[in-house]
Amino acid sequence: MLYFVANMNKTAVHDAAVVLVAARGASRRGMPGQETGSGNMTILRRLARLPAIIGLWLLGATAAVAGVPEPGQMGFQPAVTPVMEDIIWFHDILLWLITIITVFVLVLLLYVIWRFSEKRNPTPSKTTHHTWIEIIWTVVPIFVLLSIVIPSFKLLYKADVVVDTELTVKAIGKQWYWSYEYPDNGNFTFDATLVEKDDLDDPSLYLLVADTAVVLPVDTKIKFLVTASDVLHNFAMPAFGIKIDAVPGRLNETWAYVPEEFAGQIFYGQCSELCGPGHAYMPITIKMVSKEDFAAWVEVAQEEFARIDAPSNRTKLAAVAGAADAAD
Repeated sequence: MLYFVANMNKTAVHDAAVVLVAARGASRRGMPGQETGSGNMTILRRLARLPAIIGLWLLGATAAVAGVPEPGQMGFQPAVTPVMEDIIWFHDILLWLITIITVFVLVLLLYVIWRFSEKRNPTPSKTTHHTWIEIIWTVVPIFVLLSIVIPSFKLLYKADVVVDTELTVKAIGKQWYWSYEYPDNGNFTFDATLVEKDDLDDPSLYLLVADTAVVLPVDTKIKFLVTASDVLHNFAMPAFGIKIDAVPGRLNETWAYVPEEFAGQIFYGQCSELCGPGHAYMPITIKMVSKEDFAAWVEVAQEEFARIDAPSNRTKLAAVAGAADAAD
């Protein structure tokens, strides 16, 4: 059952509804849209997640709902984008790999301690070299590293290269809030600041809810341009698999694609770079809507929010004065 908490100002543009899912024990398989992104989940991917699922069950951890971190959470938030799905898959594969290596080394070490103890091996061998053993312990790690580096480079490329995006949003980190610009939709801008704890119906969402949500359409390739105006910040949205530095004087970029199953849901992130005493008070709130609802929101936003290239009041006054002088 979904609970919506609305933080409204005078218009619906400032709707910052909060999505909470009561069924916190629901597994990731039961979340909507988990089979989207890079295609249907293969059997290998399902098996790769088995250690993490067993670990969470043994530790009594609860599954995180979409876009909302849980107290005591022991894993990633459920993936929303194709990049985050691949991050979780790669993480789980590495978990299998390091578990196998660790168990093998432990068993080998225990065997050596037992087999070559002073009691069982009173006269140690003076062998210093063994060709086949040296070949094996050189070649096997090479193949292990290759099995890691190939999917790692593919994932880095997929997350970093922005191709054929349909919408651009610019996020600007400031002390201590975020400003957003929509250059493809009228070039309007707005600030998003922290909602105080006393103003929230659910205090557990403190430090996660911004007073103005970033509204984005589902089923759309979205480019994020990230920068800062003062010090280093970091734009992080865990469910999207996004964590990118905001550097003054420099534009970094990344992308996201959210399937249409997530329309109407809200996702939360935070600044993830220590940027001063207000670092903890820079929430990021993203609301996913249908393309039709996004078009309607843009029309209202263009009227409510200021344009980046709009003339300032001083410029307007100068133009009026010039016109008056010309008339005289």
